Amino acid sequence: MNTGPAGHVARSTLRPHSETGRREPLRTFLYTVDGVAVDSVYDPAAVVYDASRPSAGDLVFVVAHGFTGDVDRPHVRRVAAALARHGAVVTFSFRGHGASGGRSTVGDREVLDLAAAVDWARELGHTRVVTVGFSMGGSVVLRHAALHGGTDAVVSVSAPARWYYRGTAPMRRLHWLVTRPAGRLVGRYGLRTRIHHRQWDPVPLSPVEAAARIAPTPLLIVHGDRDGYFPLDHPRMLAAAAGDDAELWVEHGMGHAENAAGDELLSRIGDWAVARAG
Repeated sequence: MNTGPAGHVARSTLRPHSETGRREPLRTFLYTVDGVAVDSVYDPAAVVYDASRPSAGDLVFVVAHGFTGDVDRPHVRRVAAALARHGAVVTFSFRGHGASGGRSTVGDREVLDLAAAVDWARELGHTRVVTVGFSMGGSVVLRHAALHGGTDAVVSVSAPARWYYRGTAPMRRLHWLVTRPAGRLVGRYGLRTRIHHRQWDPVPLSPVEAAARIAPTPLLIVHGDRDGYFPLDHPRMLAAAAGDDAELWVEHGMGHAENAAGDELLSRIGDWAVARAG
């Protein structure tokens, strides 16, 4: 059995592969550079051959969920199943979420969790990696692409453009959850999310600053016009910062993040990734 520096036992044996024709799923703990165990799942592609579409055999999606999500949440599994029709999928639980170790830093050190998942996808033999993030995960995929690179395309869904936004009621509730001891207790026992008590120091690179550093990697920004957390000035700021290498999709009637992303939208995201990655 595999063990990591924190003494956790992996649920499956990690075996790097040089080809992507594997059929069995894998589940294991990955370890970040700062020693956090990250619960991770690999699902092989369920692609039906279609001569009219680009080949996706070497493509893998690495999905970064939103705050309070985890790899076993139904909405995360639904996203994984939809994207698996276009390529293989790696999902994982951010630190402080689900069975992963550590505590959530709400988008700061989570970039190290995503980096570990992307590295694993490469070790499994995939030559094209697309990161797809939702809400908090949407900010993380932007920062990962800017700070670490190593991806062939980036999809950011329902992401904030700037930190400390409190302009909507859901975001004011989220700030209470993160900053107050009573809120962190609700997060731990009610939402299965363990939140770090320390404030950011230093403040991490913002999503809009990160978006400006991603080119020439293709970037897709997706946002709903009924998003209750972040109004449309957020995706427009991201798209403006990213420049000509980015596309902006404003989805009519869509709310926030994974729960609002329907199968038709996920299918279009999959088609975009197959065509633009690499």
